[in-house]
Amino acid sequence: MKIIVTSIFVEDQDKALEFYSETLGFVKKHDVPTGEFRWIALVSPEEQEGTEILLEPNNHPAAKEYQKKLFEEGIPVTMFGVEDVHKEYDRLLKHGVNFSIEPTEMGEVTIAVFDDTCGNHIQIIQQ
Repeated sequence: MKIIVTSIFVEDQDKALEFYSETLGFVKKHDVPTGEFRWIALVSPEEQEGTEILLEPNNHPAAKEYQKKLFEEGIPVTMFGVEDVHKEYDRLLKHGVNFSIEPTEMGEVTIAVFDDTCGNHIQIIQQ
């Protein structure tokens, strides 16, 4: 068994697609109409056959509440691995990304947390 898709609830799929592709650099793999919304899945440019990130609309009340509570508590919804947290932090700052936690060493890893502009905190980690 392996992980093939993981979802991130977003407030606006178009805004999320722009942020995750243009700012973060993920590659759009699927963008399929599914009624009122779309099945939008992105992948890492380095692993285009790897795990997909699904930009899931938060239109269900439970999804909205879940997303809101995590954001209010500053809890990241997911974690992305990077080779160099400081380098990625500097690159994202130049794109106007807001960080709630600047690069911080925690034992053998370095992390940082930013706002994805779509209702989520995202953690990056260098192992």
